[in-house]
Amino acid sequence: MKRFKLTFVFLAFGMALTIPFTQVFGQTAKTGDPWEDWQFLLGEWVGSGSGKPGEAVESVSSFRFELEKNILVRRNRVIFAPKPGEKKGYIHEDFLFVYPSPGEPKFRAIYFDNEGHVIRYKAVVPEQQNLIRLESEDPPTAMRFRLDYAPNPDHTVTGVFSMAAPGDTFKVYTQGVVRRKP
Repeated sequence: MKRFKLTFVFLAFGMALTIPFTQVFGQTAKTGDPWEDWQFLLGEWVGSGSGKPGEAVESVSSFRFELEKNILVRRNRVIFAPKPGEKKGYIHEDFLFVYPSPGEPKFRAIYFDNEGHVIRYKAVVPEQQNLIRLESEDPPTAMRFRLDYAPNPDHTVTGVFSMAAPGDTFKVYTQGVVRRKP
């Protein structure tokens, strides 16, 4: 009887560990791939800016899966033209790690850049819109951030980064269109 109880405890514990993973990695209604809505972002992307002093000259980014398709990683690099009086422009680099949120059918993300910023996002895939939306998890009393990616009919992607001051609504800070690297 003691052996049965011990076996039952291990079996119940194993099932309890499995349930959250099946909820997160379980099949979606469309194809069974929880990353289906993110597929349009995969690959290497390039963009260009005006090149005016202090504005972007070019950007290069990539989205790829890591850790056996458990994490989506974006690596981004933007080169800015020198401002008046500067010999060289600024280079902005950042990483974004997107991962399933245990116990939820949602994704979360964390952003790091070479300026020391860290932003924790929750991912939202709006049913009525064809886009990926990441919103910072900060309370309305703090500065909040939002990042949208939308595929375009010409196979480019529009990215929009918005910010909201405490208690205010989101306002576009920067936006751009990137195309798949040849």
